[in-house]
Amino acid sequence: MGLATRLVWPVAPRSPAAVHPHRSSTVLAPGGDLVEALERLGGQGYGAVGVAGGDGSIAAAAGVAIRRRLPLVVVPAGTLNHLARDLGVETVADAVAAVRSGRAAQIDIGWIAGRSFLNTASFGSYVELVDAREELEGRIGKWPALVVALVRVLRHGSPVEAELAGRRRSLWLAFVGNCRYQPDGMAPTWRERLDDGQLDVRIVDAAHPLCRTRLVLAVLTGTLRRSRVLTTWRTTSLAVRSADGPLRLARDGETFDGPRSFEVAKDGTRLAVLTRGVAGRAPRHRHAVGNSLAPGGARG
Repeated sequence: MGLATRLVWPVAPRSPAAVHPHRSSTVLAPGGDLVEALERLGGQGYGAVGVAGGDGSIAAAAGVAIRRRLPLVVVPAGTLNHLARDLGVETVADAVAAVRSGRAAQIDIGWIAGRSFLNTASFGSYVELVDAREELEGRIGKWPALVVALVRVLRHGSPVEAELAGRRRSLWLAFVGNCRYQPDGMAPTWRERLDDGQLDVRIVDAAHPLCRTRLVLAVLTGTLRRSRVLTTWRTTSLAVRSADGPLRLARDGETFDGPRSFEVAKDGTRLAVLTRGVAGRAPRHRHAVGNSLAPGGARG
């Protein structure tokens, strides 16, 4: 079971991803009724926005930080904590060290249908999977719900008919990563950089004969990266037009109702995030900045 799990979800390196330097004063703002509380506190002169939670909560707080032009403090408290792990902030102690270090870095922001995302965006079967899991997890727990939801989607799901970058496609799944993910295939797990300016697009094509069976076999055998049902490329924007009407979309593990036509893109927007100032997997430079632990502190 352990070997099979690693084939589907590869183990990420322990060192954090590379990032751009950022200079700013900081403060860890307390949480509350998340977006509302953070919006309120963001207007009171604090030097940063802080949140404890998983990737969905981090993404919600990041939206406030982007609008307020404030740095973000990431306190990992969710199930997977993808962004925190890529930043090298894997514990509460790491988050405290990040605030104390006074070091911030800039990371890329992606956009889907006008909403920001830090890790991934998607549409197709993955969105169905998340919705089905959330429907079940209150009764049977998160991981059992994920297994049941996966079986349900593979048995009863339907491909999405959509035009991507001007080409009509029938697809099971469209994954878009904020920066390039490793490894190749449909088990993207970690990033070497958080500032490469690219979108990592991976789609599972439903047009091939026995596509669903081939998809399941490729996932189980760890050979999906070489499968003909998988297409990958890098870009800075992706125009999508659904032939099936408005689509359900996902960003950082949270689903929402999207429009029929939308764009997934990078526009050069970056978010400052507090880091521990440790060496990562690629060369990078950070600058120490002053800390302010009260509202109204000076900003660099």
